[in-house]
Amino acid sequence: MSQPVTDANAARARLAELLWRVGQEDRAAIAPLYTLTSAKLFGICLRICGERQAAEDVLQEVYLTVWKRAGGYDPGRASPITWLATIARNRAIDWRRAQGSRQMAAIDDALPVADDRPLVSETMLADESDRRLHLCLDQLEDKQRLAIRTAFFDGVTYAELAERLGVPLGTMKSWVRRGLMRLKECVEA
Repeated sequence: MSQPVTDANAARARLAELLWRVGQEDRAAIAPLYTLTSAKLFGICLRICGERQAAEDVLQEVYLTVWKRAGGYDPGRASPITWLATIARNRAIDWRRAQGSRQMAAIDDALPVADDRPLVSETMLADESDRRLHLCLDQLEDKQRLAIRTAFFDGVTYAELAERLGVPLGTMKSWVRRGLMRLKECVEA
């Protein structure tokens, strides 16, 4: 097994362990959990709230919610960062709704995050996902792999792709649909 997958698994396991400990009301676990996840969760809150102070307040609510609900975290249903990001997103949306009819600023108007680099754990998980996707793509039939890569990675429409390869549009759509079904099975396995 390669190093990035091992590191990604270790990062995921570390977050899952911290969530378990928080669920057991281990106060010492909240600080390292905060250190590993707060930048990402703050970014989510800031993007949705649009105001730095509001995002900070919402982030505090997020960690209070985590403290209360960590015992219910199920690693079989979602990765730790996905579970945490969902809580942050929901809390920020709740805050936004509570503001009533205030205008939402465009994402381009949002304040920059202090450190916009992704967390190491995010990078490792993304590398693992990319690697798995490409391994699964390599297992597809040549025509399906070519069609999916060209359509999704190069942004070519099915009609353009069918014309390039000299096949009917329906055939091209079938290749892509069957390939995507096999790809989904492989990635989820």
